[in-house]
Amino acid sequence: MRFYFDFSNYFKMLRLAWGERNATARRYSLFVLLVPVPLVSSFHAICFMLDGVFFPSLRKAEIRKPVFVIGHARSGTTLVHRLMSRDESRFSSFMLYELYFPSLLQKKMIRFFARVDREHLAGRIAKRVRRWEDDHYAAIRGVHEMGLTQPEEDDLVFYYSLASGFWITKMPYMGDLDFYYVDRWSERKRKRLMRFYVDCIRRQLVLNGTDRVHLSKNPIFAGRVEALIEAFPDARIVVPVRNPNETIPSLLALLQSGWKRLGWDAERVNRCLGIIAEQSFHTYRYPLEVLSQHPETARAVVDYRELLADPVATIGQVYRELGIEMSADYRETLESDGVRSRKHVSTHSYSLEEFGLDGDEIRTQLTDLFERFGWDRDGGGV
Repeated sequence: MRFYFDFSNYFKMLRLAWGERNATARRYSLFVLLVPVPLVSSFHAICFMLDGVFFPSLRKAEIRKPVFVIGHARSGTTLVHRLMSRDESRFSSFMLYELYFPSLLQKKMIRFFARVDREHLAGRIAKRVRRWEDDHYAAIRGVHEMGLTQPEEDDLVFYYSLASGFWITKMPYMGDLDFYYVDRWSERKRKRLMRFYVDCIRRQLVLNGTDRVHLSKNPIFAGRVEALIEAFPDARIVVPVRNPNETIPSLLALLQSGWKRLGWDAERVNRCLGIIAEQSFHTYRYPLEVLSQHPETARAVVDYRELLADPVATIGQVYRELGIEMSADYRETLESDGVRSRKHVSTHSYSLEEFGLDGDEIRTQLTDLFERFGWDRDGGGV
């Protein structure tokens, strides 16, 4: 029941930050690593320890048939996760603020103060929080709807453990830091990470109800499918797929804009984007390859085009393939949400050439998937 902290990553990140040539980036990274990270991580570690004192039932909480939505970023993982999250009587997911506060004690205290604010302060604190959200997440909401009380990627639970892929958005040392290829990590390190993840999910289920099913969405988990099956033998996995000529440049554009705002030089940004592109090919192939080696694992592959065209039928098929019975109430909710999902049209347009890529290379790398899913019939733009 201990809080997990990746000391090897931490000291490696410190060395990289110390040797950084960009003075602004060096000062920012060193400050974050030397001040907030030790303070917040220590606070989490204390609260994690107290969880075992105040909530002894945690050790007995069972995680039954969790569902993991895994696929390349921009492939529909968020849409699948948000639609399934609406089955509120069945599923339990982490909200964004709950990922930043992984201890059960922390979560219960936050909910207590939220109730006090609602019942005795006319929601004044909640209004301030919403204004902060609007200011803080305004830039990204055009690409990804984000908020403290929205379901979000489980990977953020590792943020103050120094094991989250989100660190790459702040310190793009691609090739030096690895948060993705977890299945290639040493057995000891991999199992420590996954034990911590299991403990975090237990806390969330005790909070939301141990009769519920954990529902997770994480593109970066594509590199740890074996670790997930090892930690959760009865896991069920959903893999959304979308034309890589659309998803890869969309992901690269998102990362590129963030790295430029941090002041990283163009040469480094382009090198890191090239590494991300190579990782993208692995993200497409690896989950399907691992699942082919585990016929006992329930899975559903979701075509993004079908998801947009008929979300109700597509999620219904996912439920059938995972062995889940859909309730009448959820079907009604899904039909209402499905209408709104059809209306979503991306306002962003990216070309492969912007990132030194061409469609022929992507097709060569993923030829069998292009043939399997008929992506050659798509226009190929985003």
